[in-house]
Amino acid sequence: MLKLGILGLGEGRSTMSAALASNKYELVKICDASEAVCKQRAKEFDFPDYTTSYQEMLDDAAIDVIAIYTPDHLHADHVKLALQHGKHVVCTKPFIDDLGRARELLEISRQSGKKVFVGQSSRFFEPYKRQRTDYTEGIIGELITVECHYNADHRWFLEKKWALEPSFKWLYGGLSHPVDFIRWYLPEIEEVMGYGMISANGKKAGLKNEDTMHFIFKATDGRVARVSGAYTGPIQPAYRESEMSCVLRGTEGASQADYHELRYAVTTNTGEEKLITWGDAKLKHFFRFEGQSHHAGEYQNYLEYFAESIADNTTAYPDLKEGIGTIALLQAMDRSLQTGVPVKINDILNEYQLLRSDFGL
Repeated sequence: MLKLGILGLGEGRSTMSAALASNKYELVKICDASEAVCKQRAKEFDFPDYTTSYQEMLDDAAIDVIAIYTPDHLHADHVKLALQHGKHVVCTKPFIDDLGRARELLEISRQSGKKVFVGQSSRFFEPYKRQRTDYTEGIIGELITVECHYNADHRWFLEKKWALEPSFKWLYGGLSHPVDFIRWYLPEIEEVMGYGMISANGKKAGLKNEDTMHFIFKATDGRVARVSGAYTGPIQPAYRESEMSCVLRGTEGASQADYHELRYAVTTNTGEEKLITWGDAKLKHFFRFEGQSHHAGEYQNYLEYFAESIADNTTAYPDLKEGIGTIALLQAMDRSLQTGVPVKINDILNEYQLLRSDFGL
């Protein structure tokens, strides 16, 4: 069993649940800058081994893997320190918030010989896993296009003071989930064009950045894809519209995976139409907290996937390079929002002297 330490106990709450339920990990220590949060989690999970010192966790020779769930602007430093102390790393998305740190992290990762895995949790949710399996088996033929959205009524978020800061962007906090699906199926994105706005609800609350966005992507082979997101207004009932969906349209079939509903539909290359749902056992695996919140089941799935990659010495995707590539794509999207014109990914990478071939772009 791998020995695990968890840094950041807000989102790390899900990882605690995941690790304690897994037969591939032993949770050794948890850490948060807030002692009150540490005590809250220790009580909730009956797990007493906490610290407010990241250095104490880094110095613990028993720990094999550190899972990082701190604010985005701290990821680069926390990943760097973990690698320098000989730990494998799981880091929540978005991987880093500054491409200026990319070269440094690539070099430190090479020197350490340790693995870095980016926790794009939605890939590990049952409907999306099934969709990926069907796609790789050729059930829908050759991929023509991808259409994804993540729409959610997150008006409650606007009550949080930090959500109204200029640094908070729904582009990174929400839309990065469906954008990862685009990266998964069309990794070689060449150009992106997007429009966004702050909704009436967002303006009333004092939101500083776009809460409603639509983007079109163009891959190097000419294929196109689209992503949409809206976060501060009501949505339709779940039986009509999933909060997050990924639609694949192929030459011989099509498929759609939906999030909270545990729902998957596919038209196969033989013309067969299937609608698949999963029952209570799977629901309880994925949603362990109030209101179907947090991502414990997805996190357990990806932690175990990462454990297998360490045991087999294979690459767990998204790895460090793919995580950096996704940040380049998100920064190109952000620039398109601000300028109102298409942005080429190469232009972003060139600014940081990075090669697209390194990042699957």
